[in-house]
Amino acid sequence: MTTDQLRPDPVPVPGLGPDGPDAADAGPNALPVPVPSRPAVGEGWFFLSEALRTFRLTGAVAPSGADLVNALVVPATSRPDRPISVLEVGAGTGAVTRRLVRVLRPGDRLHVVESNPRFVQRLLADPELVRRGPELGLRVSECRVQDLPEARAAEAAGRPGAGGDDPAGGGGSGCEAPGCGQAGAAAGRYDVIVSGLPFTNFEPVAVQRVLDLYLRLLVPGGELTYFAYLGTSAARLLTSRPRRGAQHRAVVRLLRQFEKEYGLGSRTAWRNVPPARAHLLRTPGGHRARAAGRIPPAGGPDEAAR
Repeated sequence: MTTDQLRPDPVPVPGLGPDGPDAADAGPNALPVPVPSRPAVGEGWFFLSEALRTFRLTGAVAPSGADLVNALVVPATSRPDRPISVLEVGAGTGAVTRRLVRVLRPGDRLHVVESNPRFVQRLLADPELVRRGPELGLRVSECRVQDLPEARAAEAAGRPGAGGDDPAGGGGSGCEAPGCGQAGAAAGRYDVIVSGLPFTNFEPVAVQRVLDLYLRLLVPGGELTYFAYLGTSAARLLTSRPRRGAQHRAVVRLLRQFEKEYGLGSRTAWRNVPPARAHLLRTPGGHRARAAGRIPPAGGPDEAAR
């Protein structure tokens, strides 16, 4: 959950640990999950220390709470009856990641992107990720989302997000590689994207670029979740200079337009710190029926029916 995803000119990082299931095609910044593990301790304090150290890059003061996590993983739990591919952007210390590895099935694929190296090391040592990583084809990449090989390929090709002019046609993933019918990641595209990026910390042009990239990376009918903290507009008005306040309002308008075009519903996680609203969106195309308001109400079961 870091704004570091949008910083320019990242330094390539060599792979850590032994070769993972995607080592051959994961790209120079992909880090396979290593064998050693240790229990996650003091996650809240660790997250807070990173937030205080790099506050403008972290964008939060605590990991996502259970209600918010439940809302963000809905597309991975209400899913087609086939293996799916999931991209998580801005994983932080892994609150959402751990829920994803619990609800995903063997044969699914999970790609986690986080640019803070301390958070990445935390993820690589998480025992739950180590245990389930091999059966989920888990990749952990230390970079910005737009510097993933598949993101660069999507932007270079100028692919639309989805729809009638998609080069794949219909509801397919556009992949011709062996096995790509089972999960979109084989084609560099995903069925689900879960974004932890705090968009209102960014310039509008950067937000637009990332949203456009998400559309390109999703298969037709693919689903995206992201969240925003409540009360940020009032806080910016009281604490920020006029330029920052104007930037914040411009980003909010951009997001509202994006949600108007692609949104399925939203849910407010009042018990999160701070309270936040999760949004569920879907790209055009595909064969999944539209279901507005699919995000379950707060206080519901931890996992939606598969």
